[in-house]
Amino acid sequence: MPRPTETAAPAAVDLDLYRALKLPRTVEDKMLRLIRQSRISKWFSGYGQEAIAVGCAYALEDRDWLLPMHRNLGVWTTRGVPLRPLFCQMMGREGGFTKGRDRTFHFGLPERRIVGMISHLAAMLPVADGLGLASTLRGEDAVALAFTGEGATREGDFHEALNLAAVWKLPVVFVVENNGYGLSTPTADALPVDDIADAAAGYGMPGVVVDGNDVDAVMAAVRDAADRARAGDGPTLLEMKTFRVRGHEEASGTKYVPDALIAEWEARDPIAGYRQRLLDAGVAEATLDAIDAELADEIEAVAEWALTQPEVTSTGAVEHADLFAPATFVAPPDSPVEAGVRFIDAVTAGLRDAFVGDESVLLMGQDVAEYGGVFKVTDGFVDQFGADRVRNTPIIESGALGCALGLALDGFRPVVEMQYADFITCGFNQIANNLATTHYRWGAPVPVTIRAPFGGGIGAGPFHSQSPEAWFCHIAGLKVVVPATPADAKGLTLAAIEDDNPVLVFEHKALYRSLRGPVPSGVHRVEIGKASVVRAGTDLTVVTWGVGLQWALALADDETLEGASVEVIDLRTLVPWDRETVLASVEKTGRLLVLHEAARTGGFGAEVAAEVAEAAFGALDAPPIRVGGADLPIAFSKAIEAEVYSARARLAEAARRTLAY
Repeated sequence: MPRPTETAAPAAVDLDLYRALKLPRTVEDKMLRLIRQSRISKWFSGYGQEAIAVGCAYALEDRDWLLPMHRNLGVWTTRGVPLRPLFCQMMGREGGFTKGRDRTFHFGLPERRIVGMISHLAAMLPVADGLGLASTLRGEDAVALAFTGEGATREGDFHEALNLAAVWKLPVVFVVENNGYGLSTPTADALPVDDIADAAAGYGMPGVVVDGNDVDAVMAAVRDAADRARAGDGPTLLEMKTFRVRGHEEASGTKYVPDALIAEWEARDPIAGYRQRLLDAGVAEATLDAIDAELADEIEAVAEWALTQPEVTSTGAVEHADLFAPATFVAPPDSPVEAGVRFIDAVTAGLRDAFVGDESVLLMGQDVAEYGGVFKVTDGFVDQFGADRVRNTPIIESGALGCALGLALDGFRPVVEMQYADFITCGFNQIANNLATTHYRWGAPVPVTIRAPFGGGIGAGPFHSQSPEAWFCHIAGLKVVVPATPADAKGLTLAAIEDDNPVLVFEHKALYRSLRGPVPSGVHRVEIGKASVVRAGTDLTVVTWGVGLQWALALADDETLEGASVEVIDLRTLVPWDRETVLASVEKTGRLLVLHEAARTGGFGAEVAAEVAEAAFGALDAPPIRVGGADLPIAFSKAIEAEVYSARARLAEAARRTLAY
């Protein structure tokens, strides 16, 4: 493995580089003074680590992507981000980039080719894969460089991102900023190796240890890695050795760090070192002093100006309006209806229409290409649309979802197939904390569709039968749809892919080949957020989704209800759900039963029942009833599932009870 030399060869005199190094340090000095004056409350310091952020940004081209972390202020300043809004962002004042919705560097500036972090460490590394893949698919030579700390290299996203980048030979540079501590834990207590760069060998890529306090060494390593990436030779892992001479955040302090260790690294200060190189090369000290004074005056003025700006305020209407990217529904033209279409073929048709209509649509997942997916939904797609657009991934749910976010941020419409919805837990962080929050935080559209085969009824046991839709309905910024008919399977699939927001589509496995129905033969869309009154009635409203629709329709024909008229509503969309249609039905019938396959406790039916009880209490002639699965894992035994777990076994009795109330 390449190792750094003791002293890197000095670069040519570069006063612009000195200015670039000094600018974030000058900002730091001001922010630290403000902390001590109690004029700001929090600061994550990159003091002494500027050579990494500045060197990486300085070495790359403007077309290249950078994905920085908390201590990489130098990325933003080197890319020329305007200082006034940057200070407002850091101070939570009007005029920042996130409208007060997040702090410091939790945002992106696509026009500067910067995508900021979330607090869940290593989560942005798969996003860099997506940005690199976007460049490759377009035949461009842009590189994505992503930062992470040494502690986050223990996270799964680190390994999933490296693996995917290596397998697909993506133009990505992974930079590990090894600064000695993860909050208060010394690196030696968290890692069993001296050099994290050794991990690169396990993924077939170069790993290089770099003196992170030597800006020339940083730039040389980054340029070599970028040249390799542009040549199509794939990713590189760079481990930048540095030290965190201040606390994890300023309030943490550094009592846990030996004074001698701080002194040792302060003597290797990157800015002092580069300044000395310039002096040794003949630059007059007065020239450097003048740059220092100019920057100090500029930052003092900008910071004090930012502190005079009002703190961010808003209204509920504004905040809710910005949760989702605008979505325009285009009603499809009328087309002949084909009878007897299988549910699975309708899903395939919706996907195919999306692929044909928009070349930015692509599919990723396990075994989705030549094999056609475990349920054969995408059988033949790789032959029709090519291997670039139909891509097998390794078993990396989180990595694939993060990659999809990167693709979406650069103009693609990725679809990710979870082989089974049960496996979606492995990618939960990317869905809940990255995909779902991005538009609200900084306004980027996130057109990512996640397909998740779910549900029981096929004797598949606890790990292939779950109905986890309720987990995701609590996550602001994520849309959740559940088609229950072949026509809706086709129409909601296309609508989800065309939506500029992350949409999770639950497809019921038991319906794939057992349910047939009429489906428009042409391009077909179903509006997200609109329920369907599948059967009209006057005595009882049954609200359901997924396989529950078949159970509800059977209930409506149940002779034991003694002629009661049952209105059946298929929600189709759980987030956002159609309150108006449900409330109008309850106003008419006076009774509500909510039915779902998922376990009853904490199921989405509780949300529907509570909303009806609150908004239409006066119209109710009986308490709302919820019928769900038992609070048990789903047994492999079909008999146990049907007789003990399944909501269907309790449905008719619950309906009779509410009708008799």
